[in-house]
Amino acid sequence: MSSIETAHVISVAKSPTHTFSKVPCATINLIAGLGVEHDAHAGATVKHRSRVARDPSQPNLRQVHLMHVERFAELAAEGFTLKPGDIGENILTKGVDLLALPEDTEFHFASGAMLQIKGLRNPCHQLDDFMPGLMRAMLPKDASGKTILAGGIMAIVLASGEIRPGDDFQIVMPEPPYRTLRRV
Repeated sequence: MSSIETAHVISVAKSPTHTFSKVPCATINLIAGLGVEHDAHAGATVKHRSRVARDPSQPNLRQVHLMHVERFAELAAEGFTLKPGDIGENILTKGVDLLALPEDTEFHFASGAMLQIKGLRNPCHQLDDFMPGLMRAMLPKDASGKTILAGGIMAIVLASGEIRPGDDFQIVMPEPPYRTLRRV
């Protein structure tokens, strides 16, 4: 693996209950193999209600939800004004297009925390419950007409550590060949 660039944390958020939005806070603590401490989605097995209903023994590949603030700017141009934590992201970043990274890309933080990207968040109807039309906006089409899942990425925690707004992190690419992100 090799480092390609540095990006920044804009905000962090968590919620101890299964609410759609998460509450921005001063810091979050990442726990290896589990996720964000005191967040409803932390755990070694799936915690998202729809996935628990299908098979509660599945590994939790959705421990941490990340979104880039540049995506918020794109959505604002379409009339959707979002604040940190609004769409359930644990970490809002700046300086990298998260959706363009390959599977297994790692994020290394100065605190020692490490995340590994596992896939794309699939937008759900709760987006429209929060803000009518937002689901459609999270499912744009590329030049060929293919739908893009643009609701952020999901990661697992490889190493524990504290994350706070203002932190920088190194982006470490996996060995080629790269695997395109898919829904997890």
